[in-house]
Amino acid sequence: MSIRLFKTYDEMSEYAAELVLGDLSLNPRLKLCAATGSSPLGTYRFLAEAHAKTPRSFKGLQLIKLDEWVGLPKEHPASCEHYIREHLIEPLKIADRRYIGFRTNPASPKNECKRIQALLEAQGPIDLCILGLGSNGHLGLNEPAEVLRPFCHVAALSEQTKQHGMLQDLEQRPEFGMTLGMQNILGSKKIILLVQGTGKQNAFGAFRRMDINPRLPVSFLWLHDRVELLVMEKVAFP
Repeated sequence: MSIRLFKTYDEMSEYAAELVLGDLSLNPRLKLCAATGSSPLGTYRFLAEAHAKTPRSFKGLQLIKLDEWVGLPKEHPASCEHYIREHLIEPLKIADRRYIGFRTNPASPKNECKRIQALLEAQGPIDLCILGLGSNGHLGLNEPAEVLRPFCHVAALSEQTKQHGMLQDLEQRPEFGMTLGMQNILGSKKIILLVQGTGKQNAFGAFRRMDINPRLPVSFLWLHDRVELLVMEKVAFP
């Protein structure tokens, strides 16, 4: 695991974007799995700026949405779909044929997870997965539990996750989400984990102990041999 500390969020975001661009230059059909939330937002902004300068570099980029809340229409500003379209699909001109994402409000979330799992298996492993650290140590919507699920599944959201910044303006918050599973994530050829924001110190402190525990899903990243861990200094040394 490669670990880098940053003084500012912009520095961290720019470095993460450079990692993505480096991999994209080597593999023009890069399969990129993207998290939502505040942590990767700056990275996506730098990617959008790079696209504005050299749009041809992104012609083959393939995008995979990491997770989605259950029950929100895709136009809802709190949905992951709205976020992904605003910050990645539209700025990077990702065609529908190069995008895999959970539908926001399917009739059967379980069947939707089966659909996404089948698409992932047909297309092969993720090349690069961008993740943020949840305040309770979750990855995607793989919540702390006695056991973790390997493949795409419907997840019951923890009370901490229901306080996520994307949901803070909702009167009624989702109870469930759809997410890639831990094997989907760990099967990625390379992972970037961004650690920044308030309320992350405890989860990151537990992660640093290197104890692999399903009660701390992020700890399973210690089992992966190509993780770029990018951390804000104020989280690492509060």
